[in-house]
Amino acid sequence: MKLTNKTIANVAENSAIITPTYDRENTEIGIVHLGPGAFHRAHQAVYTENAMNLAGGNWGICGVSLRSATARDVLAKQDNLYTLAILDKKINYQIIGAMKEVLVAKDQAKEVMARLTAATTKLVSLTITEKGYCLDASGHLDLSHPDIVRDLRDRSQPISAIGYIVQALGQRKINGIAPFNVLSCDNVSGNGDKLRRAVIDYASALDKDLAAWIEVNVAFPNSMVDSITPKTEDYTVDAVSAAIGARDEWPIQREQFTQWVIEDNWQGERPAWDKVGVVFTSDVDGFEKAKLRLLNCLHSTLAYAGSLAGFETVYDVTSDSAFYDFICKLAESEVIGSFVPPKELDVQSYSKEIIERFLNPEIRHLLAQIAWDGSQKLQMRILPIIQDNLALGRSNKLLCLSLACWFEFICRALKNGDEIVDPLAADFAQIPALQGNDTTEIVNAFLKIESIFGTELKNDSQIKSQLIESLNALRIGEVRQISTIVETLC
Repeated sequence: MKLTNKTIANVAENSAIITPTYDRENTEIGIVHLGPGAFHRAHQAVYTENAMNLAGGNWGICGVSLRSATARDVLAKQDNLYTLAILDKKINYQIIGAMKEVLVAKDQAKEVMARLTAATTKLVSLTITEKGYCLDASGHLDLSHPDIVRDLRDRSQPISAIGYIVQALGQRKINGIAPFNVLSCDNVSGNGDKLRRAVIDYASALDKDLAAWIEVNVAFPNSMVDSITPKTEDYTVDAVSAAIGARDEWPIQREQFTQWVIEDNWQGERPAWDKVGVVFTSDVDGFEKAKLRLLNCLHSTLAYAGSLAGFETVYDVTSDSAFYDFICKLAESEVIGSFVPPKELDVQSYSKEIIERFLNPEIRHLLAQIAWDGSQKLQMRILPIIQDNLALGRSNKLLCLSLACWFEFICRALKNGDEIVDPLAADFAQIPALQGNDTTEIVNAFLKIESIFGTELKNDSQIKSQLIESLNALRIGEVRQISTIVETLC
């Protein structure tokens, strides 16, 4: 039995499985989402589903894949229904019906434009990654990008997300139809501002009046999203299908924790997201900072310290009481207090919730993957905390230990000939000190890399001394006994 409109009643007989309670057949499409991949189906579509279950409304979703036909072809066979499996100590299941249709832009350009220009469409949302915004290094639209060049030359059938949005807004302006809101859901800082810049730059290249109209009438809220969404595997399909009693060829899975924060500069209608957990705020940046400094800082710390100690996953290392105590102490004594949290966030509870997320046995998050691209990630996740703590006269001892773990991670990989997944991997290999035993030379060599550390930290004697002490402690002691190392340093 396949999961379809006809069989969902059979699934609903299992009271443990949540199914749509709104009138799905008569619910109109109000959202066009560009990039209906795994994260959208596990996150924004689920919030929308829950909002319609609670308060109704015509917020059905038309998913638009710019190129790939996989989502359309698989989901169409099951009337665009799919299962969300929420992974926790107990796995829960929910049938999601918010996705009403999936279109493929390269094959169905006219249908896509019809959806975008329909008066019933109130929102266009996106998960296309920052690369899809086609921005240059200055933050403006790259007018030499091949997709943008092509779209500006033939505006009637665009291929880029930016081209589609501007073309649709232009048509709505001509037809006297109110514009839609444009909501980026990409995991990018200032995502709404960046998308707005791309859209207005593109419109300016076509029609200055249209660009001015967009600036005044179209909202581009910034947003922050969070929830770990593991890849759907063959065994996921089989396990979910068995659990719901119907064959679902493309279920999705996600951890229990989920977060969505949206800038409260909306124009017009919106789903009842605020009633199902979405936070509307004037301080999205504050939530982003909290996530970077707690979730991402602790993740990177575990990635390097845990890898040095021989652990494989976030769950494995956090389950070790010494490492659990280490990150709890790091969060409490050096991260919390380094920034002013938004008024809507209880930062103590948020910190504890994050660490508990690491203890989810159903989420297999590899430390090796988190460890990739450290030279870029640490500039956002750890260094700003150190700099703010210096300005506030606060301790950085545990943060320096975290940073020293990355130093040792790179040095050990160089000595062993292991692959280093990092944009600066070739540069590290050209620094002789990193393969030596003099910890002072190693610390000095890293701090001289201005593309990572700038110019201030290399001249800070306190930070340099703490890094050398931490690196010595890591090399003298047993990393698995992290509690002993922490006691030595603190």
